[in-house]
Amino acid sequence: MLADYAEAIGRHRFDLLYTSSKLTGLIETVEEEDMLLIVNLAVRPGAQGRGFGTQLIAHADRLAAEAGLRGVRLYTNQRFTDNIRLYSSLGYRQVRTEVLDRGIVVHMIKLLTG
Repeated sequence: MLADYAEAIGRHRFDLLYTSSKLTGLIETVEEEDMLLIVNLAVRPGAQGRGFGTQLIAHADRLAAEAGLRGVRLYTNQRFTDNIRLYSSLGYRQVRTEVLDRGIVVHMIKLLTG
């Protein structure tokens, strides 16, 4: 909620997912050193639970691999247990937690190379 999207649009990559000409989801990424950071992942509420988030994450994995990056990282609120479960099922592992004033952030990574 504190993001400056005018700046993000200029500096980050946004990939949009459409189904039946309707915006269904998006993923915002940025390369940071040897990792691709997933800054934001969103799927329209009525389309959730149908694999679109998984498709967007797989897209990020491909982007990182094509760029020769070591892996992908992301973070989420500890309260979003469904998200953590999904990311874990896709090969992401928790590397640390961080206490912020808005909650506990779980940092996760998926390594793509040895």
